[in-house]
Amino acid sequence: MDSPTVLRRRLGSELRRLRERTGRQAKSVADELGFSASKVSRIESGQTPLKESDVRAMLELYGVRDEAELRQMISLTRRSTQRGWWHDYTDTLPDWFQTYVGLEADAARVRSYESELVPGLFQTAGYAREVFRTFWSEQNNGQDIERRVKLRLQRQELIRNPEPLAVHAVLSEAAFRREVGGAQVMTKQVSHLVELAQLPNITIQVIPFSVGAHAAMGTNFRILSFSDVPGEVAFCESVSSSLYIEKKVDIVRYETVFNQLTSLAMAPEDSISWMQKLVTEGYGA
Repeated sequence: MDSPTVLRRRLGSELRRLRERTGRQAKSVADELGFSASKVSRIESGQTPLKESDVRAMLELYGVRDEAELRQMISLTRRSTQRGWWHDYTDTLPDWFQTYVGLEADAARVRSYESELVPGLFQTAGYAREVFRTFWSEQNNGQDIERRVKLRLQRQELIRNPEPLAVHAVLSEAAFRREVGGAQVMTKQVSHLVELAQLPNITIQVIPFSVGAHAAMGTNFRILSFSDVPGEVAFCESVSSSLYIEKKVDIVRYETVFNQLTSLAMAPEDSISWMQKLVTEGYGA
């Protein structure tokens, strides 16, 4: 079942198509309907829940009269306002990250680069617990941390579903050398990565320090692709906010950088061997 986030993107894409068919600019639509220009932009990019009254007003402005098309658009609007499973965690999930979780829930493929952190979809409970304890130390009690860990583990069901999410992750060697939670936690975490890397839908590559400079230094990003929604989304996360990028020219840039990273990184099979050796040698040795 499609998530509300993906349904909003699909609806927004269709509303953009209808607007462009009339030859209108987003600003003129905003002026005619009494919206702000930013509201039209958020609607078309699927970044905000849609009111049925707003959608009806836009459809009327765009001259949509076909009853079947109207019913389909209104049905899509209503479905897009339904709650996703992650809404049970809104007390601990930042607003800006809820959109990402929704997109991830309906993505077909994720390509990611992490400079110092194991990706959330791959984290063990122990590793995730230590990350949350550190990142949210000023506002979390033990119960909050456990709820965040539970949410993270529930997200990981995506990679083990009957039609699992495909993930290609490139990790800097720094993500392995930084001992999050100590030797025991890291040993379990890297062992878990070795297991995951042998799944048919998971590819993990490690960029060793020895490669020197590369195009993604100082940043982390993910590129999400969908099977039934046009376009891709690049996601960049900071300490307290996030950036969603959808322009084709920007997506191409991220894809170019990701391809460069995969060529610099150890091959998947060599990365598995490297991680296995790390586990065998042991942390804290």
